[in-house]
Amino acid sequence: MTDLDLCYMPATRALKLFRDRKLSPVELMQAVIKRAETMQPITNAFTFTYFEEALKLAKKAEDKFANGRRTRALEGLPIGIKDESYIKGKPTSGGSLTMKDFIPDTTSIVNERILRAGGIVHARTATPEFSCAGYTHSRLWGVTRNPWNPQFTPGGSSGGSSSSLASGTSAICTGSDIGGSIRIPAGTCGLVGYKPPYGRNPDDPPFNLDFYCHTGPLARTVADAITLQNVMAGPHPKDISSLRPKLRLPADYKPITGWKIAYSPDLGFYEVDAEVRRNTEAALDVFRAAGATVEEVKLGWSEETLDAALAYLEHLFGAFIAERLEEGADLMTSYARQFAEKGQNSTPEKFLWSLEVAGRMYNELGPLLEKYDCLVCPTNALPAVPADFDQSKDEVRINGKTVNPMLGWVMTSPFNIMSRCPVITMPSGRAGNGVPTGIQIVGKTYRDADVMRAAMAFETEAGQWFTGPDLRPGG
Repeated sequence: MTDLDLCYMPATRALKLFRDRKLSPVELMQAVIKRAETMQPITNAFTFTYFEEALKLAKKAEDKFANGRRTRALEGLPIGIKDESYIKGKPTSGGSLTMKDFIPDTTSIVNERILRAGGIVHARTATPEFSCAGYTHSRLWGVTRNPWNPQFTPGGSSGGSSSSLASGTSAICTGSDIGGSIRIPAGTCGLVGYKPPYGRNPDDPPFNLDFYCHTGPLARTVADAITLQNVMAGPHPKDISSLRPKLRLPADYKPITGWKIAYSPDLGFYEVDAEVRRNTEAALDVFRAAGATVEEVKLGWSEETLDAALAYLEHLFGAFIAERLEEGADLMTSYARQFAEKGQNSTPEKFLWSLEVAGRMYNELGPLLEKYDCLVCPTNALPAVPADFDQSKDEVRINGKTVNPMLGWVMTSPFNIMSRCPVITMPSGRAGNGVPTGIQIVGKTYRDADVMRAAMAFETEAGQWFTGPDLRPGG
């Protein structure tokens, strides 16, 4: 087995080999660090790195496995943590010059759980400034690139996580999703990205109270996503919105023979790139081969869906960023500054209207999901935008038509509005430019296991990515 094979090894397999004493956490960490030193100049996926500390922790994990001591769910795995949440005593930048010297004195809830489960934080993964974009670059850290084609973005805001996973420099990574920030980068990098239903995974205030906002896993396989999700999930005494009891997802699922799957190519209003449509249609054939029937459906959603998402995000998220305008406007990137300024101009009436739209949307989606086991649609309407794209000044065109530069090229935000629905993104193929495309599998509210079952069936039938040279960036 080569070092590169180790770097792309599924986390669940690595854990089994650790337990069987056929692989050492030190061997895996050394391979991942070596790979990171090669790929970082190309992808710029990491902000802060802790390689020496990670090797010492890997040696401790190695000793535990070697001596037959009790090990934990993530023991010895190199895990990239998004540079947004906190780890006590270690810097967190949020991709912003206004936070470049910030060192928190607390650890975010999900990070605390990952550390207690034996995960080793070898690096922090890059984000756009304040995680407010679907691509990843900032004045502080520069441009993060897609390893499948460095001219394009790995998505955002969890773009460093997706770039790292696709380039083999982490075993699993964390993400957060307020408008698609787990699923967008999963789609652009050929990964599995899971947005759990609101409240399933705890978060820090104030965004634990924002129903658009979710923490969740990014991974290369469904089983790996489940492994991290089971660590992240569950109620916490400091998060009133976290759900009781803890839901633990199984590792194995029955086939989906006889399932009825609804399919929407455009959710009623998106302009969708031809290659995305082609790959989505091919993905539907995978479901059919797995024993499901697929029926195209029409949702009564319209452009007001995007307008409502923007109104909501600007009112809460934009206002949160706007707090930094007075002292840090000159330090902020143009897209973050524009978003903050829009937050200042938001009104309670716009916010209320966004909630009214959410009600109308679920009046369409809820009854539809009662007739089907899940809904499938593309993840992104375009494979990816350029790596240095800036929504404050650049244009996005799909099929010759101009779309909203912030949310018009991604098809994720409707399911932040429908936040109680679990959604998983799976890879559907690659575009002519080499960039992957993805599909979203949407389940009934709080039916996490349904989307995992569909995803596992899809992955079993289609095969896992990253298993050999032809399924990895660079061939």
